[in-house]
Amino acid sequence: MKFPRFKLDLWLAAHEFATPPIRYNLASSTGPLWTFGEIGALGGGNVRKLDELRLSYSPPEGNQLLRERIATLHGVDVDSVLVMTGASEALIALACLFAEPGASLVVPKPAYPAVPVLARAWGMQVREYALDRERGFAQTAEGVLAAVDDSTRAVFVNTPHNPTGAVMSAAEQRKLAEALAARGIPLIVDEVYHPLYFGDATPSASVLPNTIVLGDFAKAMSLPGLRVGWLIERDPQRREALLDMRSYFTISCSPLTEAIAAHALANAPAIIARLKAVARGNLALLAQFMEEHRGALGWSAPAGGTTCFPWLRDGTDARTLCETLAKEGVLVAPGDCFEMPAHFRVGFGAQREGYPEALAIFRKVLAGAGSAS
Repeated sequence: MKFPRFKLDLWLAAHEFATPPIRYNLASSTGPLWTFGEIGALGGGNVRKLDELRLSYSPPEGNQLLRERIATLHGVDVDSVLVMTGASEALIALACLFAEPGASLVVPKPAYPAVPVLARAWGMQVREYALDRERGFAQTAEGVLAAVDDSTRAVFVNTPHNPTGAVMSAAEQRKLAEALAARGIPLIVDEVYHPLYFGDATPSASVLPNTIVLGDFAKAMSLPGLRVGWLIERDPQRREALLDMRSYFTISCSPLTEAIAAHALANAPAIIARLKAVARGNLALLAQFMEEHRGALGWSAPAGGTTCFPWLRDGTDARTLCETLAKEGVLVAPGDCFEMPAHFRVGFGAQREGYPEALAIFRKVLAGAGSAS
C-alpha cells in the first residue's frame, strides 16, 4: 500500500521546527512540555541511578518497575501490561493483530489520522461511526454498534477524543463493551488523555470485559519525547501475539527512556496537576473567545483532553484561515488533516504562557477576514 501523505504531521513539523519556530502553538495536542531537568527534580531528584544504567535492550514486555507503575495507574495485574514504543507502535501492532482477509475495523469520524490508514495498510476495511457536532460529538454505544457488522474484528474508541474533546461516559463504554463481548469482538479504548476531564471523572476502561486499553506518555503525561506507550491486554493469547509482533517491529524501548518514564509515573500527580492547571486556564479563555465569535465560529466545548474542533459556520475550507494565522505567529491545525475541511483543531494544553496574546492575534485575523468579505 502507498501511504497517503500525513497532512497533520507535515503541517505541524513545517511550523514547530521552523527557524524561528511558531510563536504560539495552539495546534499541539500535548500538555505543557517538561525538560529533563524538571522531570529529574521531581520527587527529590531520585531518577533511578541513570549513571549506572546498562544501555542494552529492555525486556520486550517492558521494564518491570515501569510495568508495575502502569498497572497501579490502571488498577490491573502487572502481567496485563505491555510497554510499547509510543502509541504509534501500539496502533501498528493492533492493526496487525486483527488483520485478516475481509476483516474490518470500526473507527470514529473524525479520528486521529493514523488509525484508519494503519488499518488499511494491513489490508483491513474501515467502517466509520460519525461523531455529530450538533450533538456535541457525542459518543454512544448505539452509534458505534450501528457500524458493526459480520466483518468487524475490533472496534476502536478514543476517549477523551482527539480532535473533538468528547468523552464517552463510563455507562456507555460498559454498554458497548458488553454488547461487543457477546459477539466476540474486542473493544480497543484509546485513553491517552485519561485522566484529564473537565466534568465528572471517568474511570479507565481497563475494568471492562474483553477490552484493550491504549495509553502513552505523550498526552496526559506531557512527555511526548520519551516515545513510550502501553497496552493493557488481559487475554493471554492476544498478549503473546502482540509480544511476538514487537520482536519484529522495535524489539523494545530504550532502558533510558523507560527509567525516566517510571520516575515520571512515580510523580504523576505533580505532572497531571500542572497539565490540569494550564488546560483549565486556557480553556476558560478559549470558551470566552468562542462565545465572542459565535456568529462566525461553531464549537462544542471539550469534556476532556487538550483539543477541540471548531468549525467555520459558512462551511468554507478552514485551511486559508489556518495559513493566515500561521503567518501571524499562531498555529492551529486545518480540518482537512482529519478529512473535515470546514473544521480546525485548537489545542489549549501545551501553551503555558501567551494564550491571551495568541487569541488576540486570532481575534485580529477574524476581524480582518470579516472586513475583507
